[in-house]
Amino acid sequence: MPKPKNAPPSGVFADLLDDTGKQRELRRMKAIATGFLAAATVIYIVCAWLGSRGDVGAWVGYVKAASEAGMVGALADWFAVTALFRHPLGLPIPHTAIIRKKKDQVGEGLGEFVRTNFLSPDAVALKVNSAQIPARLGRWIADPEHAERVSDEAATMLRAVVGVLRDEDVEQIIDQTIVKRIAEPQWGPPIGKVLNELIHDNRQAPLLDLLAERAHQWALDSQETLDRIVNRDAPSWAPKFVNTLLAERIYRELVEFTWKLRTQPDHEVRLAANQFLEDFAHDLQFDENMIEKAEKIKTELMGRHEITGMAQATWRAAKRMILESADDPNSTLRRKVSENVQQLGERLSADPELRGKVDAWLERGVRYLVTNYGAEVATLVSDTVARWDADEASRKIELAAGKDLQFIRINGTVVGSLAGLVIYAVSHLLFNG
Repeated sequence: MPKPKNAPPSGVFADLLDDTGKQRELRRMKAIATGFLAAATVIYIVCAWLGSRGDVGAWVGYVKAASEAGMVGALADWFAVTALFRHPLGLPIPHTAIIRKKKDQVGEGLGEFVRTNFLSPDAVALKVNSAQIPARLGRWIADPEHAERVSDEAATMLRAVVGVLRDEDVEQIIDQTIVKRIAEPQWGPPIGKVLNELIHDNRQAPLLDLLAERAHQWALDSQETLDRIVNRDAPSWAPKFVNTLLAERIYRELVEFTWKLRTQPDHEVRLAANQFLEDFAHDLQFDENMIEKAEKIKTELMGRHEITGMAQATWRAAKRMILESADDPNSTLRRKVSENVQQLGERLSADPELRGKVDAWLERGVRYLVTNYGAEVATLVSDTVARWDADEASRKIELAAGKDLQFIRINGTVVGSLAGLVIYAVSHLLFNG
């Protein structure tokens, strides 16, 4: 997408333009401050020339004293301001170029100042509490449009995360953490233990009931099947009515047997089945041959293509579902996110107790972060200053604060002139009045 013609510059170019603007402002303020000094100097010279002629009014002395004191004040403050950043007139006067020489100490002091005054647990907690974040957040996300915007942003983030992930890495994680973890331990003992606990709680009874029910239903519907089998397998010389009687007798016996199996919990077949399950659970836990058989079955199952490709199939299916849900504004995922966000906002707006809990969580969280990581954040200031070149640090600080420091020179000229005028006037009144 092309950038608009009037769009503001960005990046390094924007920083260069910003520095250029600051330098221009700094030069302008330096020129103004120097202009005040030059004006005081010119006024002093004019007054000194008028005074040398002798026949002038008393006002010349007042103006001369004011301009002379203004010159002194301007020069003193020029020296003080310049000494912060460089040697005045290039002369290596002691205690000048302070920032250049004391750059690291300034950075450490600034970092400690930030940590003590801005990153103290009480100060940060007070600011967080006064911001009323839960109430403001609740009112904002309770708006359906804002809740939908949160859902849209969440979908964008989800797409970005899925896009960054490499399929091979995710599949490897699934394979290592799920598939291979399943195959690592022996299957026999844990399966036997679970089966034993199920039998102890009589959890197998519903399964046996279901099997007995299905067996009885099959027996009731088995008349035609039994007739066909008896007629097929009976001797050719057997009379047909005998085959019919035999089939009916087998049918009645089968129906009666399955009925008893269905209605009698203590039926011997049920008891035998329970005993078989108990023995099977015991052998899975303690019989080496049975454990080895279970391991062979496990190895065979885990070697099947369906299992070895499970990690890939699982991730591909999950990825496709995630991306489709994220791209579709009407998907269940995005609708649920929007609805839940809006409901949360309504609860935060209407429930003072919930807001209090969230405030307490936020306060504990920021206190923990500031207490444990405040010093690291403060060292960001000192470490950044320490990495600066001394001349570059002096230049940056002068660009940031030099413009305002020029007012010191201007004020020095004005205040010095006023002080000189007052001193001259008081002296004149006391000794010449």
